[in-house]
Formats: sequence, structure tokens, C-alpha cells
Amino acid sequence: MADASFKDAPKKPSPDGLDRPDGAGAQDSDDWSWAGPGLRQGRLRVRTLIAQRWLTVAGQSVTVLFCGLVLDRQIPYALCFSLIALSAWLNVLIGLASTGQRLARDVEATAQIAFDILQLSGMLYLTGGVYNPFSLLLIAPVTLAAATLPARYALGLGVLAVIATIVLAFLYMPLPVAVGVSPPRPEASLMSGIVAARILGIVVTGLYAWQAATESARMELALNVTETVLAREQRLSALGALAAAAAHELGTPLATISVVAREMARGAPDEQTREDAELLIGQAARCREILQRLTEMPEAQDAVHERMSLTQLVHEIIEPHMIHGVRVEAVVNGPSGESAPDVWRRAEVIHALTSIVENAVDFARSEVIVVARFDPRSILIEVRDDGPGFSPEVLAKLGEPYVTSRPGAEGSRTGHIGMGLGFFIAKTLLERTGAAVDFRNGRRGGAVVAARWPRPAMEAPGFIGV
Repeated sequence: MADASFKDAPKKPSPDGLDRPDGAGAQDSDDWSWAGPGLRQGRLRVRTLIAQRWLTVAGQSVTVLFCGLVLDRQIPYALCFSLIALSAWLNVLIGLASTGQRLARDVEATAQIAFDILQLSGMLYLTGGVYNPFSLLLIAPVTLAAATLPARYALGLGVLAVIATIVLAFLYMPLPVAVGVSPPRPEASLMSGIVAARILGIVVTGLYAWQAATESARMELALNVTETVLAREQRLSALGALAAAAAHELGTPLATISVVAREMARGAPDEQTREDAELLIGQAARCREILQRLTEMPEAQDAVHERMSLTQLVHEIIEPHMIHGVRVEAVVNGPSGESAPDVWRRAEVIHALTSIVENAVDFARSEVIVVARFDPRSILIEVRDDGPGFSPEVLAKLGEPYVTSRPGAEGSRTGHIGMGLGFFIAKTLLERTGAAVDFRNGRRGGAVVAARWPRPAMEAPGFIGV
């Protein structure tokens, strides 16, 4: 279990949308097209851009009027309001050309934000350049771009803002002052500090917003995949119950067909009719055998399907993985003299623990042990292997989506290279059932993954009257 990449992590695209194409990990980090509609990073509504620009128009207008009329500063009204009107006209044209509910394409959103940066730079040029305290607002459009656009577009807008900051340090009209007062002339050292602070603010804030947005998008995608996995498991579980019901309902008509066919065979007027009746008897018997196998499957037990003993649960978890040349063993421990409790059959628990065992088998040297312990207060299921264990860098981030442990997954029996999404799904599914999930390296080596539930969260009460 040295890797955070589970075998159930996607390898090929599938109709249910769970899988990521091979080599997707090597794609550009801003390409989210494989994630499906609505999850690709870099989608802004036109309405959002328009509303943000109207807010800018209102803010700039109020600021210019306040500084000019209340503070009695010498403001170049004609030029300032010309730039403000330019933003307003752009909003009007965009609003007439398209519906606000439409999603803006990446290039379109980038062009609009670039316009906002240039328009703000023009306002700052007219009012003191970077010496104007409002030059700090150049950070705002870069932050919006970093949070909503792919990295290459956000980087381009960040570079544009930095260039504008540097240019405004040398080219600008004097800072508006009161009538009769000389504009201040900033010292070179002060100007250098202001420029450095503005550039640092643009870079740090942009990186912070990009990182937060990227993690949010990844988490949203991973949770969506988790919901899809759970829905699939629940559909399979429901299909098993339906198979049990069908087996029960079809038993009676098949028995009737068999009885009638035997009577036809005994009273057949010729050899051909007798052979047809015997064929009918054989096919009916074959149908009964198929239905019998369905009812014997754990997935297809109707009322009993909803509950199982703790021992049955751990054996069902390890059964698919006992064919890989690794000894897989299940142990159930509890208070002396007390039998293992019955637990609810939950698709999410079985899927999650099966994934954990599968990963343990993939990286174990020779054995994997699944230990189930119960006491009056809790139920614990622990998966241990004798492999190399989790690497320190993976252990620090395990449980996050898309954690990968090593480039080629050396040591994996399958050579599987995963995204770490499998462990995230397993952990999320277990936590939704009330489990506390813990992962660590064992004292004697190997990896350990444990899930502990309060006993009432897992235990199925006994049948009344049975």
C-alpha cells in the first residue's frame, strides 16, 4: 500500500464518466475538458463581467466627483469621464450583443479583463500613476482572472498588470492636489518601494487566487466522481435485490411449466412431440439452476441482502483479491464469548474497503491482513500489508484528490499509475457512513488504513419475531 493510487482509479474513458483518459496526468494542468461539462476551469458568465464593470464605472465616477467637488482637487474631468464612459459603452454593447446568462469563452473573458486593466491604467495615468493610492486596484482584475481563467490566460493578464505598473512609475500626470498647492514629487526610493509593493501584491494575490481556485475545482470534480461511484454501487445493489425478487416470482411458473411438460412427454403421440417436451423440461431445469445461482449470490439476497455478519463483510471484501499470489487473510476479534454482530450491507462501505484492499494487494510483498474488531462501543476494520508503506511526502497529503506517489509506480504488480482519486473516493465514502478514517505506516513496516465506526452506525439490529 505504498501508493496513494488505487487500481479503481480511472484508466480509460467510460460511459458513466468516471474515468480519466490514459496519460491525462501529463496534460496541461489548465486543461479540464476531460472532467465533463461544467467542471472545466475558466468559465465566467458574461453577466458577471458586466456587473463587475458597472461597479467599476460607479466607483470611479463617485471617486472623481468626491475628489474634485468635496476635496477640491484639480481633476481632469473631461479625460477621466471619457475613460469611464468608454467602460460604460463597452458594457452597453456587450449587453446588446449577447445574453448575460451566456458563458464567456476564455479568450473573450481575457480580452474584457485586459480592457479593464488598461482602462484603470489610463485613469491612474491621469491622476498620479502608481503614486495614486488607488493603483492598488490593479490587483483586482488579476485576482479575478487567476480565480476563473486557465493559467496561461491569467499569467498573461498578470504580466500586463505588472507592465502597466512599471510604466505608470515613469509616465503619469501629476497627482491631483488642491488649487494653489504644488504636486508632491516622490523620492526615487519611495517610488521604487511603491512599485515593488504593487508588483508583489499582483503576483502573490494572483498566485493565491489561482491555487485556491484550482484546489476548489479539483475537490468539486473529485466529489462529483465520488457521488457517481456511489450511485453506481447503489444501482448494482438494487439490481441484486431485483434479481432475487425475479427469482422468487419466476419459480412458480417454471415449476408449472416443468409439470405440464412432463405430462406432455408421457402422453406424447409421437417421438417428435416427446423430444420437444423433454427439451422443454431441460430448459426449464436450466432456468431454475440460473435462478438458484442468483439467489445464492450475496448481491441478490432480498431481505437478508440488507444485512450480513461482520465476518461475512470482511470475507466479501477480500474474496476478489485472493488470486494475485499474495496471501490475503481476514481476522475478526471481539469480546470473549460474544459472536460477531450483524451489520448493514452498504454499497459505499464495500466499495471503499475493496479498493483499499486492492491497493494493499498491489504493493504487498507477501500478505495482506484485514482485521475486524468490535466492542460494545465501536467497530473497527483495519487493512495491513507488509509492503514498503506510504512515502513521507504521500502520507502528508494522503486523502486529497490526485495525489500520486511516484512516477512509474515501481513495485506495483500492475504497473498502475493513478491519481490518488481512488483513496479520496474511499475515504469520502467511509466518512459518509460515520467512519473515522486513519492511515499510517505500521511499526514493523507496511501501510495501515483503518476505519472506525460507532457501533450503532454499522450494527443491524436483530429481526423481531424470528
